[in-house]
Amino acid sequence: MDITNLHLPYALPTALLLAALTVKSPAFMRSWRRHDARVTWFVMLSASAVFLSVAPVSLHKINTITGVPNIAAPWTYSLLVSFCGSCMAMIITWRERPTDRRRRRIRWVWGVHAGIIVALWATFLMADVPDERIYDLDTYYANTPWMREHIVLYLLAYLTSTLMAAWLIYTWISDVTGWLKAGLICLQAGYALGVVFDIAKLVAISARWAGTNWDALSVNVAPPFAILGASLVGIGFLLPVAGPFLQQWPREQVTYWILQPLERRIRRDAPSLTQARVSRWDPLDIRMIQRRQRIFDALVRIAPYYNHDLYLKAFEAARTKKYRESRARGIAGAIALRSALDSFSRGKPSGPGSPPAQVDDEVTDHLVSISWALLRSRSVDDIRRRVTTESVTAHV
Repeated sequence: MDITNLHLPYALPTALLLAALTVKSPAFMRSWRRHDARVTWFVMLSASAVFLSVAPVSLHKINTITGVPNIAAPWTYSLLVSFCGSCMAMIITWRERPTDRRRRRIRWVWGVHAGIIVALWATFLMADVPDERIYDLDTYYANTPWMREHIVLYLLAYLTSTLMAAWLIYTWISDVTGWLKAGLICLQAGYALGVVFDIAKLVAISARWAGTNWDALSVNVAPPFAILGASLVGIGFLLPVAGPFLQQWPREQVTYWILQPLERRIRRDAPSLTQARVSRWDPLDIRMIQRRQRIFDALVRIAPYYNHDLYLKAFEAARTKKYRESRARGIAGAIALRSALDSFSRGKPSGPGSPPAQVDDEVTDHLVSISWALLRSRSVDDIRRRVTTESVTAHV
């Protein structure tokens, strides 16, 4: 069998799930004691395993390596049932507070799905299925003793688990918002497609029992619904976990980058007393905390040298040049900061001083505007010359 049988519909969701699993695994390991972290990790792991196994080339390799025709069937169906169980456990974990009742329900879910997996292997071992069937196993062996039960068992287990999960979401989705609600909508859509997959399989098998051939439903119609449905389910579980991160990370990355000129200027003239070293490979939030702390430590040290009057004059001058208010504040802050750093280097206060504010989001935004102004030094130099000229003229 050619490797080209691993078509893009199988490869793309597999690659996305494996990438997400790789990226999030360190965070899962750090929070392994939390039940929701363990269940989320198992959902992603089982989903990745299902997609890795269901591709035709993977089914053939499993059969070839083991030397047992069609053993890929119980292997894949077991992974699918495990995925269904982890989905149910994840929904219950999200939906209910940590209580003994929730723990009992989750143990019940795992127990039932584990029993189904045992039954799948038992029925397969009792079946006689000598001919390898990659694409049409369900219909080809629909009338074979014990393999018939094996196939019906996994389809009914999948259908029941899917409908129960969809019902739990339906009774809960109106109570949530944001990324969690977006994830639940994807889950509902994925489960709906899964039901279509299951019904198409059952109808094709029933047709075999009736002596007719509707194998196209099982071979051609059902797989696309299964692939798209499972992909949506995987996305549904990822969105509440990864959504806030994907929303916040780009903004924090840009903020971290823009604060670099300000940190460099401060490090040169008023280095922070904080000596903790952070690697570029450390998490972004750790690096951001250190960069903000270095800047704030320097602002504390140069506070006595800060000339607030100069800041006000520079702000008014920038406003007369038609800069918007946030840009004008950034330019004025950059001018006052440069003046304070120069005075700090000479050891001569340049003004009455100004106590630093607490580091919060508003102050960080102002520091970002200052650092952005330092990046575009031409504007800062222009306003600074204008303020200096006005000051000299006023003294004359």
